[in-house]
Amino acid sequence: MTKRIITFGTFDVFHIGHINILERAKKQGDYLVVGVSSDLLNFEKKQRYPVYPQEQRVRILESLRFVDEVFIEESLDLKVQYIQENKADVLVMGDDWAGKFNSMQKYCEVIYLPRTPSISTSEIIEVVKAL
Repeated sequence: MTKRIITFGTFDVFHIGHINILERAKKQGDYLVVGVSSDLLNFEKKQRYPVYPQEQRVRILESLRFVDEVFIEESLDLKVQYIQENKADVLVMGDDWAGKFNSMQKYCEVIYLPRTPSISTSEIIEVVKAL
């Protein structure tokens, strides 16, 4: 039986931290589904649009050998629906979200993986803006 993993993120200004967490997420099972925040959802969360539009972020993720499927996440309130539609056995998130998705344990196992130290998209954007 295939163990299905799901994770979510914006995946803007793609960097080694994204690769690390996605590779480790895939190791939790057999099939990795990634929900990519829509441009509008990213604006609602962060009060800014992503540097790269959602179509490009989806294409980047689809090109990775350890990502099996990608979809657009339109709302944070639909996590349960996304988990159920994708028949996920495990939800994997970065440990910066530790505890925030424990309510999903009714629907699947929840695992928080450590983030790659000293790298974040927000920090990269600030450095570039300062140049």
